[in-house]
Amino acid sequence: MLIAVIADIHGNAVALERVLADLEREEPDQLVCLGDVAATGPQPREAIVLLRATGCPVVMGNADEWLLAPRFSASPDESTARIEEIDTWCREQLGPADLAYLRGFRPPIEIALDERTTLLCCHGSPRSNTEAIRATTPDTELDAMLDGVQATIVACGHTHEQMLRCFGELILFNPGSVGLPFQVDRRTGTVRNPAWAEYALVRWQSGALGVELRRVPFDARAVVEAASASGMPHAEWWTADWAIL
Repeated sequence: MLIAVIADIHGNAVALERVLADLEREEPDQLVCLGDVAATGPQPREAIVLLRATGCPVVMGNADEWLLAPRFSASPDESTARIEEIDTWCREQLGPADLAYLRGFRPPIEIALDERTTLLCCHGSPRSNTEAIRATTPDTELDAMLDGVQATIVACGHTHEQMLRCFGELILFNPGSVGLPFQVDRRTGTVRNPAWAEYALVRWQSGALGVELRRVPFDARAVVEAASASGMPHAEWWTADWAIL
C-alpha cells in the first residue's frame, strides 16, 4: 500500500499543482491532506478547487477553522496583524460552496494499513490542531500529546518543517508544507520560503514500512506573480521571503 500525505497548502495553487503532477507518476493508493488549505496565500479558491478534485479526505487545520470562524488577536504584533488581514481577504474570496467544503474537513483520520497497523493523520497533534510536534519536542510533552494513541505511525503537519522521529514504538513524521515551507537559518534564526513543495509517501508492504520525505521544485516566480496580481493585502511583504531560483 502506498499513501501520499500532504499538508499546509496555504493558498498556493502553483505548488499544489506541482505536487499533484509528481503524484501522478507515483500512483498512490490513497492521498490524505493534513489541513490548512486556503489561508495565508494568494490563491485560496484555486487551491480548494484543485484539492477538492482529488476527492481526498482532509483533516481540519487551525487555519481552516479560522476561515470558518475568524478570531482576531486582542493585541497582535505587526506580523500577526498582517497575517490576519491576509486571512480575512482569503475568506472574502471564498463562496458558499468553498466554505461548505471547509466545514467538511475532519478530526484526526485513521487509515488501516493492515489489521494491526494504523496510520493516524492529524494537523498539529492528535489532541489539538494548534500543538506543534517537532524533532526537538521534549519527551514529557510528547507523552501528553500522544496519550492514548494506539496507532503505529502518526502523521502531523502545522510546523511547515519536515520531520521523522521515533518515540517509543511510535513513528512520527511531518510531510512538511506544500505551499509555505519554512527554512530556518540556524545562525540568525531568520526564516525564508524555499522554492520547493514538500510531501511524504508512506509505503507498507508485507510488514515492511517506509516513510519517504519529498521535495519537488516549483517556479517561485509564478507564486510571487500570483500574489502581486491577486489583490491580496501585504503581498510585497508576503513575497519578500521567497527564494527565487
